[in-house]
Amino acid sequence: MWHDGARVYDLAQPMRRGMPQSPNHPPFRMLLERRHGDVVRTDGGSAANELIVTGGHVGTHVDALAHVSHDGLLYGGADPATLTTNDGFSELGIDAFEPYVGRCVLLDVARVHNTPVLPAGYEVTAADLESAAKNVEIREGDVVLVGTGWSRLWHEPDRFIGLTGGVPGPGVEAAGWLNEKRPRAVGGETIAFEQIAPGRGHATLPVHRIMLVESGVNIIETMRLHELLDAQVSEFLLILNPLPIVGATGAPVRPLAILSGERS
Repeated sequence: MWHDGARVYDLAQPMRRGMPQSPNHPPFRMLLERRHGDVVRTDGGSAANELIVTGGHVGTHVDALAHVSHDGLLYGGADPATLTTNDGFSELGIDAFEPYVGRCVLLDVARVHNTPVLPAGYEVTAADLESAAKNVEIREGDVVLVGTGWSRLWHEPDRFIGLTGGVPGPGVEAAGWLNEKRPRAVGGETIAFEQIAPGRGHATLPVHRIMLVESGVNIIETMRLHELLDAQVSEFLLILNPLPIVGATGAPVRPLAILSGERS
């Protein structure tokens, strides 16, 4: 999509019933609550509207710092019991995420291995990230994304979720490498920003612990990155603004990558 001489890439997956998602979260549903003709105004006008039901971690979304705890504590040593209310979390919820408009770096690990899609269950290592970053500078406060090519499999739900074969993603070593760069947020294409080993499911999520609990770094998941990977884009302006749902542990987002006309 072009706009005023700039190329805009939509990095959100389309949301529809039956789309791939983690079994840990309630499924997305949308139905027309009112159809045209159900109610007709005196001037002949009519309106349709829908009812939407979704979890905060369904589709392309941002994890809030309240999403994960470890040994009973949230980021900064906060006790979740003191922050939990009937309306969600009084602190560390997704409404505390400040909208981000700034530099983003995309590390194409799939290209490092000369493949459009990394194998299922592959662990992205620090060496992979180092190789992918050899021609681009990562600055403190950037958003850093890890390209695996996995968004190409969006229309194969069972394979995308990786229930049997697993999902490629960063392991603990790679998470430490990312942490050293002091990013504003990290993200990728998969259902969880983790290596999911074959047959393991979401039994353990150490990268979530490292990023959300230990470092206070938000995570973006299920991003649509394959168009940027095909264009060999490594840095761009990112607009990241999840829905400000008060007290929620995560929320849908429609990230936009913007490249100047010259760069695109």
